[in-house]
Amino acid sequence: MTKPSLSAGAAGTIGIGDLTVNRTGFGAMRITGPGIWGDPPDREGAKAVLRRAVELEVNFIDTADSYGPEVSESLIAEALQPYPPGLVIATKGGLERPGPDRWTANGRPEHLRDACEASLKRLGVEQIAVYQLHRPDPKVPLEDSIGTLVELKAQGKIRHIGVSNVSKAQLERARRLTDIVSVQNRYNVDDRASDAVVELCEKDGLAFIPWAPVHDLDANPALRKLAQDRGVTPHQLGLAWLLKRSPAMVPIPGTASVAHLEENVAAAAIELTEQELSALPGSSAGKGRPSRRR
Repeated sequence: MTKPSLSAGAAGTIGIGDLTVNRTGFGAMRITGPGIWGDPPDREGAKAVLRRAVELEVNFIDTADSYGPEVSESLIAEALQPYPPGLVIATKGGLERPGPDRWTANGRPEHLRDACEASLKRLGVEQIAVYQLHRPDPKVPLEDSIGTLVELKAQGKIRHIGVSNVSKAQLERARRLTDIVSVQNRYNVDDRASDAVVELCEKDGLAFIPWAPVHDLDANPALRKLAQDRGVTPHQLGLAWLLKRSPAMVPIPGTASVAHLEENVAAAAIELTEQELSALPGSSAGKGRPSRRR
């Protein structure tokens, strides 16, 4: 079998607002410490992963102020400044971190303003290309949180607004307030609870950015068998499935390993046939367990 090409551009491109990126991105959550807390065990190794991603033509990197917290954004700036032309860095605000593996929503306008300002400084940019509300805060009206991002955009601090961890109804509420260019929800072969959101994104030209795109896929027997038949890993096949699932899809697999990064990027060149898709239960219908929040 021919070895898949190592280029994030192998799956083509997608528009996110007026920005064009390759459809295989990089999620920068895993370059932090255990529990997404503190520095990684190998800080220089984490920066090497980021640099290798850019070498492999990854030009969409997703991060958040809560990854570390603050660590992921700082590593991106240290590793990649001056940023290469065409690199799109998306970040998020709206979660606080009281400790490892703990996430607390804070969508208050004053918090979002402070979070955005801090992200601008850490990333070393004058404008954030895509700024996403990390999660709706049940204690704050969604209109207040999104309204704050609209104000930040009017001030030139945000170029485009995205949302994360939203239902279809919440997405529609946000879109009544402003243009939304992307949605980032949990989604993979085994968890398709956001199928309706994917379909809406495809219909209306929004990018859908699945988080946890390869989570627990080694436990899927149909995926394991098909991967073995193709001579690839279940994770690679799961990423190929996402790219086939919808042209709106922009997978952002994350890793702290250069070898795993290269594996993930190679998946962009894997073409699945309709017969192979039919071998995966539920591929033609939105079935999956309920999404877990991050």
